Amino acid sequence: MPAALSPTTPSRRQFLTLLGISAAAVSCGTATGGPGRQVKTLKYQGAVGTVTLPELAADLGHFGDVTLEWVGNTISGPQDIQSAATGQTHFGSAFNGAVIKLASSKAPIKAVISSYGSDQHSFGGYYVLEGSPIRSARDLIGKKVGMNTLGAHYQALLDIYLSRSGLSEAEAGKVEPLVVPPVNIEQSLRQKQIEVGVLTGVLRDKALATGGIRPLFTDVELLGPFSAGTYVMTERFIKQNPDTVRTFVTGVAKAIDWSRTTPREQVIARMAEIVRKRGRNEDTAALQYWHSYGVAEPAGRISDKEFELWLDWLGERGEIKRGQLKAADLYTNEFNGHGKG
Repeated sequence: MPAALSPTTPSRRQFLTLLGISAAAVSCGTATGGPGRQVKTLKYQGAVGTVTLPELAADLGHFGDVTLEWVGNTISGPQDIQSAATGQTHFGSAFNGAVIKLASSKAPIKAVISSYGSDQHSFGGYYVLEGSPIRSARDLIGKKVGMNTLGAHYQALLDIYLSRSGLSEAEAGKVEPLVVPPVNIEQSLRQKQIEVGVLTGVLRDKALATGGIRPLFTDVELLGPFSAGTYVMTERFIKQNPDTVRTFVTGVAKAIDWSRTTPREQVIARMAEIVRKRGRNEDTAALQYWHSYGVAEPAGRISDKEFELWLDWLGERGEIKRGQLKAADLYTNEFNGHGKG
């Protein structure tokens, strides 16, 4: 069956409000520790057919007495961090622009370590059919662009691409981003339900191996190598569970560096074994296309620059008030004990 397309899309000045939640909602969360004891089982959401950094860290034995409890899968970073902010899970990962938007709604969250990024091996591309007439940003006017979710990394990158290519706000508003599940984007593109599709990771490499598509642009071409997303926790959880947070963050940092220094074939074999062991009836074939997590900084440490671009971008578009947030207030490296000498 063809992939279903979203029938409506919010305006470019409204789409990030999909993230808005109240501080009161955050305070109702249940995934916290009680007085005098720290949470040792971390609830989280995964992704079908892939291995997240925390899952890899746990399998490598870097979490000690801290364990993970999978509560389901998500394809949306904004939804993942909202679940963490409201206490349904203990941590979530999203594009840093989505983290900023959530923090601007007074949600008391803090980024603790980078979760993914773009480099020469791992990047997001905006692909068209080989014979498509689309060759430039201006050719996108009136066209549909399929992506995993609105209000996150790939809609932000599309906006920046259009702006840097000289399109006016009115012209950019005629480009139509649509939600298409990642596993259906290639099919939707080939069946011409959309004119452009965002493909990443194994789904991108499988589509390229099939042939008949070409990139319009990639995020790493647009911005260079960068860490794009972070794992976040609530400030309350961090305060109540500092040892658990330190174990989690340091374990993920070790997993990042292990994935960089271990031969790719061994990393893929380890991931395939993790997927098989967890028994979720998933296909491991696509893992052969894995190249990297794309995290830019050693041990996944976060820097101001990884938030400043998106703070400026959101401020220019009126999504947040200029000066409302400072990059340094959005994250902490305090709990990352890996590679500190």
